Amino acid sequence: MSTRTWWTVGITLVLAMTVSSLARVAHAAGRTNVLFLICDDLNCDIGCYGHPQVKTPNIDRLAARGVRFERAYCQYTLCGPSRASFMTGLYPDQTLIHGNAILIRTHTPDVVTMSQHFMNNGYHATRIGKIFHYNVPTAIGTDGHDDPASWNDKFNPIGRDKAEENKIFSLHPGSFGGTLSWLAADGTDAEQTDGIAAAEAVERLEQFAASKRPFFLAVGLYRPHTPYVSPKKYFDMYPLDTIVVPTVPDGYLDTLPKPAAATLTRKKDQVDLKEDLAKQAIQAYHASITFADAQLGQIIDALDRTGLSKNTVILFTSDHGYHMGEHGYYQKTTLFENAARVPLIIATPGMATAGKSTPMPVESVDFYPTLAELCGLPKPTHASGVSLAPVLNNISAAPRTEALTQYGSGYSIRTARYRYTEWGDDGKDGNELYDHTTDPAEMHNLANSPEHKDVIAELSKVLHARVADANRKPPGVTQIRSVEKAKKKK
Repeated sequence: MSTRTWWTVGITLVLAMTVSSLARVAHAAGRTNVLFLICDDLNCDIGCYGHPQVKTPNIDRLAARGVRFERAYCQYTLCGPSRASFMTGLYPDQTLIHGNAILIRTHTPDVVTMSQHFMNNGYHATRIGKIFHYNVPTAIGTDGHDDPASWNDKFNPIGRDKAEENKIFSLHPGSFGGTLSWLAADGTDAEQTDGIAAAEAVERLEQFAASKRPFFLAVGLYRPHTPYVSPKKYFDMYPLDTIVVPTVPDGYLDTLPKPAAATLTRKKDQVDLKEDLAKQAIQAYHASITFADAQLGQIIDALDRTGLSKNTVILFTSDHGYHMGEHGYYQKTTLFENAARVPLIIATPGMATAGKSTPMPVESVDFYPTLAELCGLPKPTHASGVSLAPVLNNISAAPRTEALTQYGSGYSIRTARYRYTEWGDDGKDGNELYDHTTDPAEMHNLANSPEHKDVIAELSKVLHARVADANRKPPGVTQIRSVEKAKKKK
């Protein structure tokens, strides 16, 4: 074994022992709790990720006390598959969920979910709002497509935004969930669904502080998912004359494989959106982000006020990213950076790396093993993700070298420099290559560049290996591929 290899092994062992020691100390002093915070359809248009306009003071202060992952990616750019993936620690090709409105037990009836793993180890697991898939706004106030086995108890907030749907503007009147729609609402934050969720979270934290019972508290906010509803004061923060609508050059779609171009034109009413409507949509999306940020602030304040922040890990994220005019498209379901990249901040009590960031590519499937390790729980044997705990002690640690995302027939990997994508079996429907050092916006497809032939060949090998691994049968998990068989199983 070479000197370099021995050195690498040694560093790895030291990091592992450090993380393990931290977990044991926290466990001995009082079990480490988890506060899992997630926004719906939130991209990285937030202050601590460098957006020049969007105001997110509470997410920013969370980043100041934690580690910000600059290049975190979801496994599927659609709510249902993404949420099923990170809650089970499995890739979508393992959960067999590639669409919305599917219960996770349909295809993996005996999988142990992330919160269920904590329940099995003595934690009280509570869900507030949307963690698994919901049809938004239709299912607000219900269990949606939740998994009851994953929680000791749950709370389904429902507020004024749901009651006043008749006031919401939509490109398709009366259609909200998958259509650009918005409302500058009357009333206060506390009357909105997410305001009610935040108030409930504060109350639960106060109860946990009094009982001293270890907890896994998951709070899923519905904003900034369409319809973009928030009180008028948040709209006022983003005057229309300050909004810049992204543009694309003529002939841009012709530079892409047909399946990639199709993801950008699937919503026909949003192609070539008029500038005034585009500005209103962007304004409303940004307003909803700042509104959601304010609700997160209430929850974080309660964690600090109750003293629970001394032994609670916080993980903040989104289920996927979002286009707001980039590549001429709005919303999700593409493989571009805008839809695949998610915000990710992890904060642990007294961490030495507070306020730092890492450019290492990581995945949402990593949440499960990370939180388990940070709390001293056994590693979930079925999970496909890797623990990010070493990064929280050494910001230069690299648990991964690339990140995998899929949508439809396409798979992408992102390395430190490139994003490479193949559509169809072995790329029969086309491929894409983007150099993020020179083209972070992914506007110049290099797949036909002779200069990048070797790069493409190497990345193709890596992609195929990653896809094969993401399709392996997870140990100890029953997979039911036929929906009819799944129904009979019930």
